[in-house]
Amino acid sequence: MVGSTSDPDTLFPWKATQFQAVHVLEQLYGTLTELDANLEVVPGLAESWQVSGDGRTITMTLRENVAFADGSAFDSADAKASLDRIREEATGAVAAASLASVTAVDAPDPRTVVLTLSGPDAGILAALASVNLAMLPSDATEQGLQATPNGTGPFTLTQRTPNQSIVLAPNQRFWDGPPRLPSLEFRVIPDETSIVSAMQSGNVGFAVFDDPLVAQSAEGSGLSVTDTPQLSYHVLQLNTRQAPLDSLDVRLALQCAIDRQQVLDTAALGEGEVTGPITSPAYRSDPAARPCPQRDVEAAKRHLAAAGHAGGLTLSAIVSQGEYATSVNEATNIQAQLAEAGITLNLDVLESGAYVDRWVAADFQTAVALNGGRPDPDGMYGRYFTSTGNLNKVAGYSSPQLDALFAQGKATADPEARKAIYQQVSAELENNAAWIWLFTSFTYTATGADVTGFRPMANGSLKYLRETSVGGS
Repeated sequence: MVGSTSDPDTLFPWKATQFQAVHVLEQLYGTLTELDANLEVVPGLAESWQVSGDGRTITMTLRENVAFADGSAFDSADAKASLDRIREEATGAVAAASLASVTAVDAPDPRTVVLTLSGPDAGILAALASVNLAMLPSDATEQGLQATPNGTGPFTLTQRTPNQSIVLAPNQRFWDGPPRLPSLEFRVIPDETSIVSAMQSGNVGFAVFDDPLVAQSAEGSGLSVTDTPQLSYHVLQLNTRQAPLDSLDVRLALQCAIDRQQVLDTAALGEGEVTGPITSPAYRSDPAARPCPQRDVEAAKRHLAAAGHAGGLTLSAIVSQGEYATSVNEATNIQAQLAEAGITLNLDVLESGAYVDRWVAADFQTAVALNGGRPDPDGMYGRYFTSTGNLNKVAGYSSPQLDALFAQGKATADPEARKAIYQQVSAELENNAAWIWLFTSFTYTATGADVTGFRPMANGSLKYLRETSVGGS
């Protein structure tokens, strides 16, 4: 049994942004490619692929004898239908921008899928590993899959009790062989401390914690705890399309007023690192490369005065309670720091589902957020900070410079050249204070004594539950 602090807010993979939803959906659905424990691209439902010499065509060969949970066969028609629907604006897929380079998808035979691209796309194979680009039956509907998920993943849904539990069974047709667990239950326990108690009593065997204090408590009680640095990042998102955050001086005032290390120390016991936008080790941003590398309250006040707010400013922030454990502590520390610079931050603390609804609708001035990271910067931020990105409404910021840089990064294969491009992306975001990036932290995987085989991943995926066993099962 897995202890989870929130019930999934959706069971439709193309729209999932909540971590708890993603954790369940990646057990139920398959993707054309996958990421291994080192975040390298490996075959998934596509057993192999070839990229043309000009980088404009990817020909994928699908595995034989793959079936959906209902027993129907998965083939290239399903892959084509899935990719075409994700690309349609009406679908509202959260990762649609990852397929922006795709101009056509063809299925010349049942095991072959051909992607035609507008130009080379260095990040597309990694992007295809996201459950947000999961393969669905060609005739599936969002409403139908919310009620009865039907994927090619290692598990199938057997029972759901809303706000209580989701029970999964091994998929005996899974292409890589059925999982070792006889069943997998995600039990909703809203408080991480209560999850530790449930683990101590033997009612829960596996959990992932965000709060380092809880992790210390779990380890002290005899549970096995593994800490894993994460690509996900803690951030104060800004809606720059609304006054007063459309003013660069106001945004720079926020950047200068916040000591990122203090937020990290207060909310996460200092277990992590202050960060800039890009967290992938191969492209990582220099956290000091910004107008205010250190807190400077006087500079914050000067920026406020330049923006016409010498007498102070009032803003609001949405905060999720339940999706991750440190959110409220982060928010209250940011609130206190901003107050010293003359900025009042009113906090609107919401349960996870309500928060996600507001977040997706960009119904906020600022948002205290923990956003998932990806190994490739284009997949991580192209959907946010390009003018055509499907989450640009949420990001609230784009520019012609960013559009050009992301296009260059997508079309460039050389790692060093790409690194230089994404350093420019990072500079553009930081110099314009598009958001206030705070820190990266750890996830803490806790397991009971008889749980073996799980491998944590830096992107937060629970993919390797498929290899986990309990008591030798």
